[in-house]
Amino acid sequence: MKKLIICVLITMVAFVQAQEINWMSLENAVELQKKTPKKIMMDVYTNWCGPCKLLDKNTFKNKSVVDYVNDNYYAVKFNAEGNTDVTFKEKTYSNPNFDPSKKGRNSQHELAGSFGVNAYPTIVFIDENGGLIAPIPGYKAPNQLEIFLKLFATNKYKEVTTKELWEQYQREFQPSFKI
Repeated sequence: MKKLIICVLITMVAFVQAQEINWMSLENAVELQKKTPKKIMMDVYTNWCGPCKLLDKNTFKNKSVVDYVNDNYYAVKFNAEGNTDVTFKEKTYSNPNFDPSKKGRNSQHELAGSFGVNAYPTIVFIDENGGLIAPIPGYKAPNQLEIFLKLFATNKYKEVTTKELWEQYQREFQPSFKI
């Protein structure tokens, strides 16, 4: 009986882990890019942001999203109002106006500003060489995020260079994520 319980627990843990995005720091993602090039998908959030919490709960727990992100991206979670120094492309970014006594909103981290983040949540996409592809602001349901995940992972974004081409891409896009 003990062995059966242990097997069930191990299976449950493995199942839960398989349902989560493999989050890491930006520095770790950049290091992994050197060995196995992949784009980076960075969730830029704040602790007080309701839509950020919904993104975690609804979108980043969706099996289709989890599987696609883990297969095609290095996933980074970044607190846009945090106080952690981050080195990216040989520059160290910080939050010099961070106030640890604040319970809600705080000052924006320099790294978030360098990526053009002006709303939370924002999902920032970075290419295999550390170049900014695009910041995508706002909450995205799994079916709304799918089009961006596939646009950037497949490099189709390099061909979608005008508003008209973007509209055409959206019309022709065939979603496949299970909701």
